[in-house]
Amino acid sequence: MSSHSVENRRAVALVGHAGAGKTTLIEALLQAVGKIPQQGSVDRGNTVCDFDPQEKEAGHSLQSALVSFEHDGVRIHAVDTPGTPDFAGQALAALAAVDTALVVIDAQAGVELMTERLMRQAGERQLCRMIVINRIDADHVDLPALVADIRARFGPQCLLLDLPTHGGAEVVEVLAQAAGDADFASVAAAHRALIDQIIEEDENLLAQYLEDGADPAVADLHAPFEKALRAGHLIPILFTSAKTGAGIQQLLQVLASLAPNPAEGNPPPFYKGAPGDEAVVFQAVPDPDQHVLAHVFKVVADPYLGKISVFRVHQGTLKKDMQLFVGDGKRPFKVAHLYQLQGKDTLEVEQLLPGDLGAIAKVDEIVFDSVLHDSHDEDHIHLTPLAFPVPMAGLAVETKKKGDEQRLFDVLAKLAMEDPTFVVERHPSSNETVIRGLGEMHLKAKLARMASQYKLEVDTQPPRIPYRETITGPAEAMYRHKKQSGGAGQFGEVHLRIEPKGRGEGFEFVDAVKGGVIPGVFMAAVEKGVRQALDAGVIAGYAVDDLKVTVFDGKTHAVDGKEVAFTVAARKAVVEAIRTARPIVLEPIVRIEILVPEAAIGDLSGDLAGRRGHITGTDGRGFGMALISGEVPLAELNDYQSRLKSLTGGQGSYRIEFAQYAAVPPQVQQQLASRFQLHEDDE
Repeated sequence: MSSHSVENRRAVALVGHAGAGKTTLIEALLQAVGKIPQQGSVDRGNTVCDFDPQEKEAGHSLQSALVSFEHDGVRIHAVDTPGTPDFAGQALAALAAVDTALVVIDAQAGVELMTERLMRQAGERQLCRMIVINRIDADHVDLPALVADIRARFGPQCLLLDLPTHGGAEVVEVLAQAAGDADFASVAAAHRALIDQIIEEDENLLAQYLEDGADPAVADLHAPFEKALRAGHLIPILFTSAKTGAGIQQLLQVLASLAPNPAEGNPPPFYKGAPGDEAVVFQAVPDPDQHVLAHVFKVVADPYLGKISVFRVHQGTLKKDMQLFVGDGKRPFKVAHLYQLQGKDTLEVEQLLPGDLGAIAKVDEIVFDSVLHDSHDEDHIHLTPLAFPVPMAGLAVETKKKGDEQRLFDVLAKLAMEDPTFVVERHPSSNETVIRGLGEMHLKAKLARMASQYKLEVDTQPPRIPYRETITGPAEAMYRHKKQSGGAGQFGEVHLRIEPKGRGEGFEFVDAVKGGVIPGVFMAAVEKGVRQALDAGVIAGYAVDDLKVTVFDGKTHAVDGKEVAFTVAARKAVVEAIRTARPIVLEPIVRIEILVPEAAIGDLSGDLAGRRGHITGTDGRGFGMALISGEVPLAELNDYQSRLKSLTGGQGSYRIEFAQYAAVPPQVQQQLASRFQLHEDDE
């Protein structure tokens, strides 16, 4: 079997909670196919995928990493992903590059926080999913209970594809075998359940089976197996021990013979549409003879190679020295070098086929989520974006050395370029540069990278909470700006109306002026003045949002009418209107999920209540752990990491994501307004 065909390509992402053994599992696969002489160890810091010095120090993955290898003539691309919630962005981005998600579960720890999250998001992305229960040789594991829990959480379609035997020392597959010894369950029963589920996807096979009662040949089961995977009607469960090698050969065989190739998986969700046009579904064809279409799912700022853009080829054959376009760009670039990644190593190749993962270096125009193509026929094609969590944890950063401010912005831009869940904000009103990520660990990793790779030291402090202001009623106001100081003066008069909009609907500016009382040439200045006022805030110094501003009247002067006059008039008018429109301050509310020992539920519940939060649910997770879900104001979480550690003896973990903006209590609004007034008086 030749690996030089699309049918013999596989792309899989290993996802799951931290500590499940994903990186070690890839080491076992690489050793089994002869890619490495012996397995590396996460503890020793010598694995192929955790090659970054920060990862070696942390003892877990901080970013996704790629490897590829062959088994039975099949080229398998595997993406190792982080499992810590703080680095979820890297794991989610990998879902856009593969046909199959291998959801790895620690046999001891069971179904954990990120396991459920990634299982759900892989399903929403319509990826084929397989579950790998790893570390089956660990002490005190209860595999029957774990399988029951998996089915309770993810559905009865989670069926055994193999079973451990001889105390987890070996694994026996059950698709082709109807008998054998296993540590639990029955090989015959597992075989029968699997066959029954698969043949339901093929009417002819089902009819034949009902007629003669004989199992179909394994080769005849391939097509309905793939169909069941695509539809989510089958989620196979496999067992491995990356440490001892148990189940590794069976996993390799499943990847080579049963995991979908690019033509068998669900098509990636591409769509085509120029800005302003209606988007239509675009079907990428995994045909090497079609135009090239590739999607960038990872960008790396490498200290030696520069900017590395990592992509999945979905259509066509991408070759060295060919010309490619980036998105809707009109100027092509030349592919001077074409790479495949093997951990930290870049291996130069001549071409890549549909289903291959590759990389291009030193092309500044490429950004995360770019679509690469070789023909203008593919202009305006995009891949439906993934739903990344909103980065809410924040730190205000400031350079230790004077004169490093520009370097700071350059370094932060590189870090943001690499990570869709890391953002940089500049707040002119507070003169703060704020970095935001998914948690304390996420931000610490960025700061450590700034210090180690870029030699840039910064001071940090808690940032101002990103409050917002809005209005709760309509109002009108006018303002005339008139200035005369010899020579030509300034004159502009603006009448406007403001109205509240729904939460999250943003700002709308409407020009309803008739008769040219404000000449059209000045309307841009009017809108500029309105936006200046909204950005600066009115009652507490925070940006005003969710309102409609309609300019309906005004006056000008033939000689003294000036842009600056209308900018000032509009700014003053909208401030006056907002002050009479029952303004309120809004605060960000976050959804929080806290994984804690069951014994700490009471303490955690009381602590959340003291932070103006409320609990929306509590779910037993097994293994003495529980998941508390709730909502809490972001302003109340500044010290939460240390508080959680104290309440749970270091066993708790949490993640947050933005939920909504809500009005602050009256006493909080009064405090914020008082501080703003005091600040204005000082100025």
